[in-house]
Amino acid sequence: MKTILLIEDNTEVRENTAEILELAQYKVLQAENGKKGVELANTKLVDLIICDIMMPVLDGYGVIHLLSKNPKTAAIPFIFLTAKSEKNDFRKGMEMGADDYVTKPFDDIELLKAVEGRLKKSDALKKEYSRDENGINTFMDDAKSILELKSLSDSAKVKKYKKKELIYSEGFNPNYLFLLQKGKVKTFRSHEYGKELITTLLKEGDFFGYTSLLDEIPYHESAEAIEDSSVVLIPKEDFYALLNNNVGVMKKFIKLLSNDVEEKEQQLIKMAYSSVKKRVAEALVKLEKQYKINSKDKFNISISREDLANIVGTATESLIRTLSDFKHENLIEIKGSNITILDIEKFENYIKKYF
Repeated sequence: MKTILLIEDNTEVRENTAEILELAQYKVLQAENGKKGVELANTKLVDLIICDIMMPVLDGYGVIHLLSKNPKTAAIPFIFLTAKSEKNDFRKGMEMGADDYVTKPFDDIELLKAVEGRLKKSDALKKEYSRDENGINTFMDDAKSILELKSLSDSAKVKKYKKKELIYSEGFNPNYLFLLQKGKVKTFRSHEYGKELITTLLKEGDFFGYTSLLDEIPYHESAEAIEDSSVVLIPKEDFYALLNNNVGVMKKFIKLLSNDVEEKEQQLIKMAYSSVKKRVAEALVKLEKQYKINSKDKFNISISREDLANIVGTATESLIRTLSDFKHENLIEIKGSNITILDIEKFENYIKKYF
């Protein structure tokens, strides 16, 4: 059952609207002003928000402004419920991130159609796709139906990259949004003396290259396949149309951006204050969570010592010594470039105990 947060100061309108939604089998949370609405949105899991504009304490514009600042609530579909129908009010709301408007007075069908439409689009954006050609084609079809972009799937192409082949380079202008269909890809930044820092490790189903597209600036990092990979290339024109035609998609990429920033900040803090041994241990745990498919099997990954050192931010020699220590403590097994975590729970407990 979907949960809808209804924020409306008029008691009669709020109760009547809630009754319509409950009869349609939705669970409804009610708030009589914007402040309480924001508090509920931050503490409860809701699938959609319906909010009046003119309210005491905090109006609808204030509600959407506050919720858009929080990554946990920014992607929730938002419908304004208002008696104001002037074009300027519509434009202001849409610019702030509203997905739709329902103007008072409204009938039951009008309200329910708006709700169903927004929930359907939201569900499609959350859908998990299989990591094969069929899954990618399904993604393209769904995106096309959501955004009414006939050219999206037609323009996208799949390109294969060999291990260690560059996908794009730092300083070049972006032309595509990338979607990793198969394989593994790293993004990295290079020091003037040739040293690298791996900023992101990507798995199948991940988007990348969107930061420069959103900022409309040259790439500030490079991307390289760390094993033979297949990548979907979506032309930047279609990506921009994607953002301009659907607020939900825009919110999705804003959320991705905020997660990227937070992750990179944590990476810098760890590099500044954590020991090499702790950073190596945490990097291995992160790789396990990123790439492990079958929960019953021991996690095994083939990765060069240079790449792993560039993830950790240390010299290759220091990394090798640390891996040797972990091996002697029976935490990992090493065969060539392959590293196997023998017991992930034991490894995580080791980190908690000694770091």
